[in-house]
Parts: sequence; C-alpha cells; structure tokens
Amino acid sequence: MSHNWQPKKPSPVGIWHKTTLQEAREQQELQRQQNQPFQQRAVLTTTTNVAIGQKRSINDVRPQLYNGPPTVKRPTPGPSKTPTPGFTPSAFMKASSGPPPLTASTIDYADPVATAAKGGIPSEYSQRRALPSTPTSTSDPLLSLSHPVYKLPKQLVANFASLGIKTIYPWQKQCLLGPGLLSGDKNLVYSAPTGGGKSLVADLLMLKRVLDDPAGEAKAILVLPYVALVQEKVRWLRNVVSGISRSGDLGQKQPHLEGKQQLWARRPDKDTIRVVGFFGGSKMRATWADFDVAVCTMEKANSLINAAITDCSISKLRAVVLDECHMIDDGYRGYLLELMTTKLLCLDQQVQIIAMSATLTNIRLLKDWLGGHSYETHYRPVPIEEHLVYDGKIYPATTTASLLKTASQLDTRNATTTTTTTTTTTQGPPPSTTSSLQHIRFIHPSLHREFKDPVLNAVVALANETARAGYGVLVFSSSRAGCESDAVLISRVLPSFQEADPLIRERRLDLLNDLRSSSTGLDPKLEQTIPCGVAFHHAGLTTEERELIANAYDAGTLKVCVATASLAAGINLPARRVILHGARMGIDLVGPAMLRQMRGRAGRKGKDEVGETYLCCRRNDLEAVVDLMHADLPQITSCLVSDERRIRRALLEVIAIKLATSREALDEYVGRTMLACEQRLAEKETDEWEDQIRGYIEIGLEKLKEMGFITVTVDERFETASYSTTKLGGAIVASSLDPEDGVFIHKELERALKGFVMDGEMHVLYNFTPVSGLGNGTSVNWKVFWNEMEKLDESGLRVMSFLGLKPVVLNRMLQGGILKETTDEEKDTARRYHRFYLALQLRDLCNEVPIHRVAQKYDVPRGTVQTLAQTCQGFAAGMIKFCEAMGWGAMAAALDHFADRLKAGARADLLSLSKITFVKSRTARVFWDNGFKTVAVIANADPKELVPVLMQAQPNKVRLEVKDEQKYLDKLLAKAKIITDSANRIWQIEMQQELMEEE
Repeated sequence: MSHNWQPKKPSPVGIWHKTTLQEAREQQELQRQQNQPFQQRAVLTTTTNVAIGQKRSINDVRPQLYNGPPTVKRPTPGPSKTPTPGFTPSAFMKASSGPPPLTASTIDYADPVATAAKGGIPSEYSQRRALPSTPTSTSDPLLSLSHPVYKLPKQLVANFASLGIKTIYPWQKQCLLGPGLLSGDKNLVYSAPTGGGKSLVADLLMLKRVLDDPAGEAKAILVLPYVALVQEKVRWLRNVVSGISRSGDLGQKQPHLEGKQQLWARRPDKDTIRVVGFFGGSKMRATWADFDVAVCTMEKANSLINAAITDCSISKLRAVVLDECHMIDDGYRGYLLELMTTKLLCLDQQVQIIAMSATLTNIRLLKDWLGGHSYETHYRPVPIEEHLVYDGKIYPATTTASLLKTASQLDTRNATTTTTTTTTTTQGPPPSTTSSLQHIRFIHPSLHREFKDPVLNAVVALANETARAGYGVLVFSSSRAGCESDAVLISRVLPSFQEADPLIRERRLDLLNDLRSSSTGLDPKLEQTIPCGVAFHHAGLTTEERELIANAYDAGTLKVCVATASLAAGINLPARRVILHGARMGIDLVGPAMLRQMRGRAGRKGKDEVGETYLCCRRNDLEAVVDLMHADLPQITSCLVSDERRIRRALLEVIAIKLATSREALDEYVGRTMLACEQRLAEKETDEWEDQIRGYIEIGLEKLKEMGFITVTVDERFETASYSTTKLGGAIVASSLDPEDGVFIHKELERALKGFVMDGEMHVLYNFTPVSGLGNGTSVNWKVFWNEMEKLDESGLRVMSFLGLKPVVLNRMLQGGILKETTDEEKDTARRYHRFYLALQLRDLCNEVPIHRVAQKYDVPRGTVQTLAQTCQGFAAGMIKFCEAMGWGAMAAALDHFADRLKAGARADLLSLSKITFVKSRTARVFWDNGFKTVAVIANADPKELVPVLMQAQPNKVRLEVKDEQKYLDKLLAKAKIITDSANRIWQIEMQQELMEEE
C-alpha cells in the first residue's frame, strides 16, 4: 500500500466528504477531549455544514470546485442555550451509545475537466435538464377538472385541488375523452408508467359512475392485489369524497319524509359516499348495503360479486376497477380476476370495467376481451436517469436501450479481459473498450472493513450522498436481514442526531415515541437508525410499524428507507434516488416486471426535477443482469387451464350462483373468458381447440360430480341437462374455498361434529387456521412444538389425540426426522400438524399475549405473527359461512364467538371493550382492571380520567423531562377523546338495538 498520500482533486459537484485521514484525526481529537467537561470540548471541523432536510445552493459550491473543500465549523455538541424541543440528554446518550460512526466513500467524476468543458457542471448534486414545460389549463382548458365536459361536482374538484391535483396531464385528458368512457358505455384498459398518474383516470371514471346515478344506489368496486394497497387507497378515496353528498346539501329537507314522525335521526352518512375496505382480517364483513365504493383484495372482490349475483343486488353495480391487472396470469391467485371479470361480461347489464397496469405489453388482448377502448402512454412527469454501478464505477443510461447496451459492453469487456490476460506479453495489450464505454463517476474504495464489499460500499456511498443533500432515498435489498443490515450501516455514515435540524430532531423523537408506545414496542435496530434518518420496511414489521415508518419517510422525517424487493409493488414511497442492492429477491433474480416496479419509484412529483436509479451489480451476476435487462416484459396469458383445479372452481362458482346452469350456458361462459379471446387472437380457435375446451369442461363437470359438489338433472323431453350445486358445493362457494381445500375442510368439520372438544379453545382455534399457504411459508419449530405440547392441559391433549397427532411423531421430528408427504393421507396428516402448531400461536394471541412476545416464543418475525392473525380472521369468517350453509348452526355460533376473540386478541370478558377505537387487548385489560368495564362507563367518562389509564397501558414506560411531559400528556388526552367519542357511538347503537328489541 502506498503511503505517498496526495489530496484528491475535489469533486466538481456535490457535497464535500471527509476523507478517511480526516476522520481518523477527528476521532483522535475526540478521544483527547474525553476527559474535559462536556461544555468545554473543542469544536471540531468538518467538510460539510449541510443538515438533513436542507440543500446547498450551487452558488456555494462553484467557487470551491477547484480550490479544495471549505473548512467550516460544526455546531458544538454541547447543550445550547435554546433547548431543542423534544430533545433530552437521555435520548442523546441512547442515540450515541451505538457502534462508532463510519465514513462513506467519496464519489468523484471520472474526468472533471472534460465535464466542466462540456458545460456539464450540474446544479446542486444531481443533473437537471431544461425540460419542456407540461401544458397548463391556461393553454388547454380541458386540462382543468372543472371543465364542463367532465361534469364533476364542484366539491369533488375542490377536494382534488386540496390534495394537490389542480390540473391533469395531456395524456389523462386524451384517455378520459376516449369514446364512451365518461358516459360509462365503454370499458377501458390502459397502461402508464409508475408515477405517471394512471390511478387518477380510474378514480374519476369510477366516482362518476357512483355520483351520476339518479337513484343514489350505484356501487363501485376497486380491486387491488395487496392489503397494504387496499388500506392506503381507502384513506385516499375517503379524502377525495369528503363532504360530497349524492343529494346536494347534507342538511337539506327530504320531501318524502316531511310530515312523518321519525323515531331515530337519519344516518349521518346516508347521502355521503361511503368507502369501505374489504380484505382478509378486516373487521368489516362483506355486506353489499354498507358501502358505495368497495376497495377489495382479489379474493374479497370475487366473493362480493358472487354474493351480489346470488341475491340479485348486482344490478346496483356500475363500475369495477382492476388495478395491477397484469397479475391476471399469476397462477396462485391472479386467475380469480379472470373468473370475476368473465362473470361481469356475462351479465345483461352495463358494468364499466376499467383495467390498468404499468407493465402491460399485449394490451390488445385485454382490449378485445373487454370489448373496450385502450390507451398507452410512456409519459412520466418526472424523468428518470438510469445508471449501472459495476466494480465501483457508475455508467450512465439515459434510456433503457442504452442501459442494456452498457451492461452488454461491460459483459463483453469482462470476457475479453479474462481471455486476453494470459496473452498480453506476446500479443500486446487487450483492445480497449473504454473509448466507447466511459464511466462518468467512480466510487473510491473504503478503508473500513465493513465496506470491503464493493457493491455494499456503492450502496452506502450513493445513499449517503443523496441524504446529505436533503433528498429521499429508497434502497431495495434482497432479504429482510439485508434490509436491516443496510439500514444500520447507512445510518452510521450519516450525520448524527445532534447535527440534524431542530425540527427534524423533534419529529424523529416523536416517531421513536410513537413506535415505543405501539403494541410491540420499539425495535432495537430502529432505535439505532431512526435518529440518523434511516429506517427499514419489510413484512417482518407489524402494520402499525410499517405505517408509521412510511408516513415519516413521506413527510421527510426519514431520508432513507430500505425495503425488500417483494414490497416494491406493495408500497407507494417515491424517492429522488432508488438504489438496487443487487438484482435478486432472496436467491432468485427479480423478474422484468418487478425490476420496472422498483425503478419506477424514482422521482417525486412536486419535489424532484429528476429521478435516479442505480442498479449495483455484482461481478458474478453481470451476465444474468444483462439477460434480465434484455428480457422483454412477459406477455400476460390466461392460466385458467394450466391447472385443472382452476377450471373446476370456475365451473362450480357459476353453477352455484346460477349464472350458468346448462351445458350451453357453461360453453358460453367459457367462450367469454380471456382464454378463449387469447385463442381467437392467435387464430387457434379451430375445431381441435374447441374440442379440447369441451374436454376440459366435461372432465371438470365429471370431477365435480365425483366430489359431490354438483348434481345433474336430465329433462328427457327436451334432451337437456341442468346443473345445480349440492349443499356442500354451495357451502364451498359461499366460504370462498378452493374445491380441493373444501374437501379437506368438510372432512375435518364433519369429524369434529362427532366429538367437538368444547371445554377448551384449541379445537376451535385449530379450525381457524388456513389449509393452503400455511403460515406464509413458516416452518414448524419442533422444539417449541414439543415444549408447548408438554404444557397443554387435558382438553388440549384430547384435541391432539382426536386429530391423530402423536407425541412419538413429535419426538421423532425433534430428533431430525422427516414428515412424509407422499400419499394424500400423509399430506393431510402433515397439514394437521402444521395447523395445530399455528393454532398454538392463535391461542396465545387470544389470551392477550402481545404479538412481539408470541414472535419471540416461536422464533418468527412479529409481522409474520400479525399476518397469521389477520389471515386466520378472514379464514374464520369463511368457516362460519361454511357451517351456516351446511346447516350446522351450533358449530357456526361457537366459531363466531371465538372469531370475535381472535379479532380482539382478548378473552371473552373484554369483547365489548375491544370494539372501541385504540382499545386493544392490552389496553382493554388495563381499562378493565381500573374499573372501566363497560362501553357505557367509558362513554360517560371525562377524557382526562382516561389519561392515567393510557399511561399504564404503554408497553414501555417512557421517562420524560418536565418540558416534554406536557406534550406527551396532550397526545394521550387527544387519544382519550377519540376513545370516548368511539365509545359514545357504540353505546348509542347498543341503546337503539335494545329499544327496538323491546318494541
């Protein structure tokens, strides 16, 4: 290693970074000052005075470009005369007690002189280009939502304006003005990039269908693939429709009610637009009468439409929006979109279907299938600059094509270098490829052992550069552990807590307190990273934690968010710079669609002039990345017959809801599927293909008869046959089960009827565990299973014996045995062991054990435990419907009671209290122990009386100074007011029900 150190040329742009030598000198100075009083310590010098949340003007940078970094003083870390709101010495000590800080590698331009000569000195830290202005409503009146052509209510236009949408883009105007779209006469399928504003078009068309109905009974359904997206969309739509009435003023008189004595006041939301979310584990039950706009997952939407067709209320449905419609070819659950949409196409009424996606390649297929209008755009309000980072060098790619070319050239150069290394002495140096491929920047290697990996070093350096300039960074990592590790390392190179802006410090302390007050407490790693403005976001966190982190990042409190690649489509967190730590999700490469989803998060409208993506690639992954980048987006195809179980489910559902009960009707239904449309476009709809489809239908019907799901009635006079479902078949459709899973469930419940163990809770909870996708892939910890079995009471042991679960098998598994799953019987047995193991976790949750304690006990992430509870809540609702459809009323009542306990996470005595907002299992128990045992008592309590109770309910006691205590008490008082208001609403409903029963 050379010791002839010379100062590097300063970077022509950006933030001046400390060198490793400067960092070492500062560390020595800190150690020398440790024996001095805190207030008298010397003020260190640093190379930057940029605080998180602030940007440095180019005018401050230009004079220094070639004169070396300025020497500025860092604010003293001692206590200032004006105390920072929310900042306490204890918080500072906790924030500074972690691992020592590190220094990120500097990023320099490859040829700063040439860059400057070309006029390429960018402003701030990133390139900005003179972009053509997007037309405004002054130049094109049709870009204003208030234009008469759209016929939108003034309140709706005002709501959009308050949310930042005052005009629309030209492509949105062109799309909305497509033939028959605003009137609802035509279906629509369109594709627009992530961040291009595609959701607004669907929102406008959907709300027009609801608001334009003169009877005020129109319904709309919006389908999304993930629960997180459903929850986010519900909040957005509720803000959009706030204050909008179907009949004008909410306070106006109703002529048909004048002169009539009304016992109860009309519902305050009678004429409003009610937006309700339906998903597995939600507290809402899918009732058609309680919403105007339903935001659903795929499974809930299919169930809702089945129920509406059955009870003939489907006539109120006016619009269905299919977001992320490219998932229709997802083999696991996307095929439900095809089943649901085909049912709508078979109806005699007009239902406007609006399908959209950012990754559609064969849009014509969907256009022909839906019989509608199509529109494609590649417009992005914030352009994206793409880069490939390889071996510490950053290569530009202004377009996707140039990025592919860059990766290919790198791959070729790597191969050329390898093959010519051994011949350079006899044949001269290898041919140069750098003339055509020149990197624009390079990342210096780090002397820290933590950053020896060049890919990790690049990720940290790029994140550090962006965050120090005051912009947001989104880092995608391949695993949950990688997320947390990246977040910790990035936090160690960013400015410390005391260097941040006072307002930002206060917000971060508030975030830490909110997380500390949550049901799971504060994660130790988040406690370490959040003071520096960094957090991670993955499925191992609870919903509450993810929501707090997402909101803090969106508000600028956090500057860096590290997420798993699998959540790229499940979160809406745009960033100035998106960094991909490799191109893998786990051990597998991400697909082209997922890669586009991740890169599409770059650029935040209204905050960024440009978005940036950096794909940091490993040497041994370069060839695979080249193939990935060359790969076209896959064309969507029907997966209806790729698994015979799907066509069976399709046939069973349409027979159960009586949409098709004859062979001709079934043939017509299959002819309306995307599968049939796909064959027509490919000109494969030959006699041979039709015979093949008839064969699929025939085999499916025969299998359904064999399984006991349908019966056939033959009319000999007309030589026709009609199909109808048996009680079992109807129960399977009502509970939204897959037919194969329904067979297993029927066997389990039928056997339980003969010997249901009612003196305990294990048998009921066992029946709440799902039979497919068990535990989200979580394996059984046989040691924990054995320990919990030994603690079971006599009732629990009887349940194990009844299910055929043997201690000798558990002992064998504990010794490293394997549970055979060769035959169907062995698969069912293995399923029972797994379900009982999950039931043990549900038992703890129902007995008020906090989620994080259950997670520790079973050695799984707390987010996994919460997801299990939510999944089981949805499955429990299906089991109750199954029992009701089968006529097993007593079992349905028993399951219903425990389903309420599962939702509440509490014992039976707390069920009424747990209905109150913010009063969950732990909080409900504290209220009970303090004498607040009924809803009425809480409803009539002074909110100030509840503050001490809420303080007791905190999982971690927070020690505060006097100046922070009042702020903390104010927060608790606001929470107490929400609790009393919620209790009052519940109490009034209960009183009304009691009076109605007396009458």
